[in-house]
Amino acid sequence: MNAPANPAATTRDDALVIAGKTYRSRLLIGTGKYKDFDETRRAVEASGAEIVTVAIRRTNIGQNANEPSLLDALPPSRYAYLPNTAGCYSADEAVRTLRLARELLDGHDLVKLEVLGDPKTLFPNVVETLAAAETLVREGFKVMVYTSDDPIVAKRLEEIGCVAVMPLASLIGSGMGILNPWNLALIIENAKVPVIVDAGVGTASDAAIAMELGCDAVLMNTAVALANDPIRMAGAMKKAVEAGREAFLAGRMPKKLYSGSPSSPTTGLMAPKSA
Repeated sequence: MNAPANPAATTRDDALVIAGKTYRSRLLIGTGKYKDFDETRRAVEASGAEIVTVAIRRTNIGQNANEPSLLDALPPSRYAYLPNTAGCYSADEAVRTLRLARELLDGHDLVKLEVLGDPKTLFPNVVETLAAAETLVREGFKVMVYTSDDPIVAKRLEEIGCVAVMPLASLIGSGMGILNPWNLALIIENAKVPVIVDAGVGTASDAAIAMELGCDAVLMNTAVALANDPIRMAGAMKKAVEAGREAFLAGRMPKKLYSGSPSSPTTGLMAPKSA
C-alpha cells in the first residue's frame, strides 16, 4: 500500500473506516489479562481506543448476572464492542460463540473471528477460519478476522466478505514484534478492506513499524495488560500508532547505503582564511 499522492491533504482528516463506520483511533485494544475491571478501564482510556475486544468465553458481559460486568466499566454507549472467539478451535464452536454474543449485545453484528489450531502456539487454523467466516457472513455478521500472514488466505477471507483482515505479526502473546514484514506488505498491497495487525506486538516501536508499513490499525492486548505499568504503556501505544500513521502518510526518504549529497549546503560557503 502506497502513501497518498498528497499526504498533507489527508493527514488531518485521516480516519479508520470499518464496515462503513468511522473511527478516529487506529488502536484497538483487548480487555483481558488485567488485574481487574478498573485497571482495564484506565488502560483503555489511556489508549484512546474506541474499539475494544471482548473474549466472550472468558469475560462477563451479562451472561453471569451475579458477577461484575465489563459493560459497567466500559459502557457500550462509549465504546464499540468487538466480541471475539478466543479459545475456539473449530468453526462450529466459533459460530456458536458469536451467535451468543449477538444475543447478549442486542443484535450486535461487528465481531472478531479467530479459530485456533494449536493450544501451545495459538496459531490460527485457516481451514476452520475460512469455514466459520463463510457461515458468519451468510448470517449477516460483519466479520473482522484473525489469520496467518499468508497473502492468499487473507485475500480469500476478503472475497468471502470479511470487513477487515487481521494477520498476525508473530504468535499471540509472544511480544516478538513483526517477524515477516514482506508478507504483511503483500497483504496490504492487495487488500481492499482494512488490514489490522493482530498479535505479537510487544512494545511501542512494534506498533509504529506496523503503521509505517501501511497497516490501517493495530490490535493488541498482552503488550499493554502485562506491562509493568499498563496505563503508561497504553498511552505509549497510542502515541506510537499515531506517529507511525503520520510517518506513513508523510512518506519516508529512500534508504541508501551511503549518500554523497550532504544535508548541509555546499555552495555560498565562506572561504578559509589564508595563513
